[in-house]
This record gives sequence, structure tokens and C-alpha cells, in this order.
Amino acid sequence: MGKKNKRRAHGEGTVTQRKDGRWHGAFYTEDGKRHFVYGNTQQEALAKLRQALRELEQGTLVTGPDVKLGAYLEQWLEEVQKPKLRVSSYVKYKKLIYSYIEPTLGNIQLRKLTPQHVQSLYTKLMKRKLTAKTVYSVHGLLHNALDNAVRWSLVGRNVTEMVTPPRVEKREGYALTLDQARTLLAAARGHRLEMFIALALTTGMRRGELLALRWSDVDFETGVLHVRRTVDYIARYGYVETEPKTKRSRRKILLPGFVVKMLEDYKLTQLEHRLKVGDAWQGLNLIVCGLDGGYLNPRYILKMFDRLLDEAGIPHMRIHDLRHSVLTMLSHMNVDTLSIQELAGHEDITTTLGVYGHFNPGMLQVIADKMELLFNDKL
Repeated sequence: MGKKNKRRAHGEGTVTQRKDGRWHGAFYTEDGKRHFVYGNTQQEALAKLRQALRELEQGTLVTGPDVKLGAYLEQWLEEVQKPKLRVSSYVKYKKLIYSYIEPTLGNIQLRKLTPQHVQSLYTKLMKRKLTAKTVYSVHGLLHNALDNAVRWSLVGRNVTEMVTPPRVEKREGYALTLDQARTLLAAARGHRLEMFIALALTTGMRRGELLALRWSDVDFETGVLHVRRTVDYIARYGYVETEPKTKRSRRKILLPGFVVKMLEDYKLTQLEHRLKVGDAWQGLNLIVCGLDGGYLNPRYILKMFDRLLDEAGIPHMRIHDLRHSVLTMLSHMNVDTLSIQELAGHEDITTTLGVYGHFNPGMLQVIADKMELLFNDKL
């Protein structure tokens, strides 16, 4: 029989000598499973056993199977993330894993992954001229995946907490002035992007929300527009339509009267074109659509938008800057932040406050006047 260590403190587990002369320590986890540590000497085995018991007490003990990082990330993506991800996010995660992480770190055993491995990966990706935003996305994915690995007891710590991801410089959005917005709207008259520009400049809707907008989403009697869905174009997947990304993104917007009139006129124009196209027309009932009634390609929109900006004499800007322009103009007009949040569909008001919440010195006088009315005649 194996030789046991007879002088063992309470709670240390069992240290036994094997027939081959090596020593092993045994202990049990809360699930009743027996685990072993090994050493060439009694002291080495005992030290490893004490370390394992400390980790067990601290909740950092690794008891799961040893797997490679690449295999683990694939399982995590497919079994943990995919059921709760939008298709666009799932495709993005796959690219981050298989294009940027797997080639460099995929064959490393998960338990042997070090902060140095991860930091070196970020350095290599930056040398490949990837943007800091992309590398930071890699960091975010790894951090979430390794948090899950800790919960599964595959690793004892999340090594991404000990590395420094690249700093992402916040890009300032370009905001049109009121005169520029009027100029752009006038330039869009009769253009294929006429309704896209008009709705973008008066509702602050996101591009995907505008491209998924249907005639059934507009109540012409009340002038109310319902934002119910969004659409993305994803390479190798095509157009993917989903619900808006948050509950608050599903919202109602009261349209200005002139936009309702534009929509009425545009509907007649679209009907005339639809009759010309005949059976080739796609019955998606879209407001902003291609020549066949299908989704309008985002890349084609960008090309037309750039040309329209040139014609209007307006500096280059992103399509998303139309939304930024609307919310900025409303903020400068002293529209309250809650109303801007409702129009924008921001889930959290801190998002609205962080970008569009500006201090208005004139409001101090308004507050003082209100306090005067409330309390002056009571004193």
C-alpha cells in the first residue's frame, strides 16, 4: 500500500506515495468529486495540495477540462452567445475570433494563456494597421469569454484584466448648422434620396430604421410614424431585418406637417414607378427602396449621399451625422433632454445627456424667476 503523510493539519487533504515513488495529494470539491495533485517529493505534493485548497476556498480553483483557447472560443460563441446575439453581432464575433484571435492564440492551452500572450496579440494587431476600435473589440470579446471560462472553472483568473488595450479616441460627430440642413433638404428635392434625407433630418432615425420603414408604419391621419424594425446588410448573409436593438428604440414619432405632405406625394410617385416595373417589383412595402422595391443597398446610399453633399456644397460627413445633427439642433433649441431621448430612442438617458446635454446659462434666470413666484409672497 502507498505510504501516507501521518502528520497532516486539519483540512489539508490526503498526501500519499505511489508505487512509482511519486507522491499525490487528494481532495474533494463541493460537488463530491475527487481531485488529485502530483509531486516528485512529499513536500512538493503537499505544497500543491495546500495551494489547491486555498484556491478552492477562494473560488479560483480550476477543475474543468483542459482545452485550447480556439476550441473554447468556438464553444462559447455557439453555445453561450449565439442564442442571445443579433445576427449582425454574431457575424462580427466570428470575424474577431477567426480572423484576429485564432491565428495567433488559438493553439494555446486555455490554462496556460498569460497576460503577455494577450498583450502581444494587441501589439501585433496594431502593427497590422487595424484600428484601435477593432483591437478594443477583440479585447472586449476576450474579456467576456474568459469571464465565462472562470465561471466554468476552466481558468482561475481572467488574464485580460492584467493587460492594457489600446485607447480609442472618441470621434466627434459632424453636426449640420440649421442653414446647412435647409440647404441639404432643398438639394434633395426630386433626388432618389429625397424621403431618406427628409425623414433623417426631421426624425433623427438611424439608417437601418429608415431602410426598414414601411408604408404601414405611417398613420397619415395623425401624422404618427412607428419605428418597429431595423435592417442591416451583412456580407455572405444578405439583408437581415430585426427588431430595434432596445425596447426604447421601438417608438412613435410625430411628423411635421410638411413631411406628411411629402410622404403623400412620394407615395403616388412610387406607385407610378411600381406600375412601370410590373411583376419585377418586390412587395416589401418599403418607403425608401431600390428601383425594384427591394432594400436599398447601404453602399449605394453612401455614394449617392456623397454626391448630394458635393452638389449642396456641404463638407463630407457620415450618414449617421444626420441623426447627430438633428439631436444637436434640438439641444441648442433648449428642447428638454427627456424629449430628445424619446425621439432618439436612447435606452439610457445618460447617453443623451453625455452627448446632447448642454448647460444653458439663461435657464438660471428662469429658475430664479420661478423661485420668486413660489416663495416671495409667502415671506
